[in-house]
Order: sequence, then structure tokens, then C-alpha cells
Amino acid sequence: MTSPIKYHIGLVIYPGMTQLDATGPYQVFAVMPHTKVYLLWKTLDLVTSAEGLTILPTKTFSDCPPLDVLCIPGGAIGQVEMMQDAEVLAFLQQQGTTAKFITSVCTGSLILAAAGLLQGYRAACHWAFRDQLKMFGVEVGTERVVVDRNRITGGGVTAGIDFGLVLASKLCGEETAKMIQLMLEYNPAPPFDAGSPENAGEALVQKVQDFGKQLIEASFVATQQAAMQGQS
Repeated sequence: MTSPIKYHIGLVIYPGMTQLDATGPYQVFAVMPHTKVYLLWKTLDLVTSAEGLTILPTKTFSDCPPLDVLCIPGGAIGQVEMMQDAEVLAFLQQQGTTAKFITSVCTGSLILAAAGLLQGYRAACHWAFRDQLKMFGVEVGTERVVVDRNRITGGGVTAGIDFGLVLASKLCGEETAKMIQLMLEYNPAPPFDAGSPENAGEALVQKVQDFGKQLIEASFVATQQAAMQGQS
């Protein structure tokens, strides 16, 4: 006898996303009890991440049931395109009217903000894009996971696992979330103390910013356009 589904979680995937933004929380969601996870896109065609990983959607936007949790990951140039994609933004707005939790990982919060779903809330983002999130009138937090009412947002990339566990505790209780953490042996002990701009130092921060300069600039332009449209 199968357990009844209590929570429907929709994870929006799209071309050019950062795969760990999606697969990190998905690993947590997949072992949550009484939970059904949908991988959502416009079609059921394979979606290729920025890193070249291909993922098969399980539901289209048009076939998606009302969700308890709406989640969108961040990405490389794909994230910039999603901020300007009318169909994606309309889907987020539609599901956002009824979802119990509206969530994101990394620069996915920029996409939520472009859809008008974070204004008046506090949220997290990848550290290199925090100033852009502020342009939407969002109060930006620097924690790994920021919870503001029914908005739960994770910081950059690996914070998606932390985010998934926080959501698991909200839906299934702290004891279940702890069990999942133990099953995943999520016990981070990074080899270097360089995982945040505060700890990495100015020289390393500048190298990363230089490496991602094209994406940061493209995202800044998309943010300006989306913020101006939201004010008009």
C-alpha cells in the first residue's frame, strides 16, 4: 500500500540552469515522506544545464497541479533568459498565488523577483548578485538560508542542500529533517576556508568576479529592465 501524497513540490528546471541548484534540494525532497516532486518545464524535452548535465522534465507547466512548494534554481545565462521569459514568469505568478511556500536557490531569487514574488520580503542570493536583488526592492540576507514568512530562499549553489533541509523541517518536522541529513551524511568539512566572500579575501573575490564578469553584467542589465517594468 502506497503512502498518500501530502505535499506536491514543483522544481522548475530550464536550459542553462546550475544543476546543483536543482539536484541538491531534489536529493532532499526525494526522500521526504508523503511527498511528490515534479521537475517542471514548458515541454517534456530534455533540459541541459549550464554544466552539460541533461535532465528529463516530468511535468509541463500546463499539466502541473496546484503546488504546495514552488522552487526555482539559479543558473548561468539561462537565469538571465528566465528573468525575461514571459511564459516562465506567468507560471511562477500563477502558482505563487496558491503555493504554501515560494522558494529558490542561488540566483533563482532574481527570477522570483522578476516575477514580482519577492518585493517586500527578505531573501538570499548568490553573493555576487546581491546588489542586483536589492534593485528589486528586496531586503537581502547573507545567511545560507533566509526564511521570511512563506518565502524560503537559499544562497549560492551548495546552500540548496541547507535550504532543502530547512524546508523538510517545515513540512515534515525537525526529527525527519535530521534523519534525512544523516542519511545524506551531510556533514560539511570543506578543505579551504574560502566559501564566502567574507572569508575568501579581496584578491580571490576579484578573481571570481572577473571570471563571471560577462554573466554578472548580463544579469545586471536584465535586472534593470525587469525592475523598471515592475515600476511602470
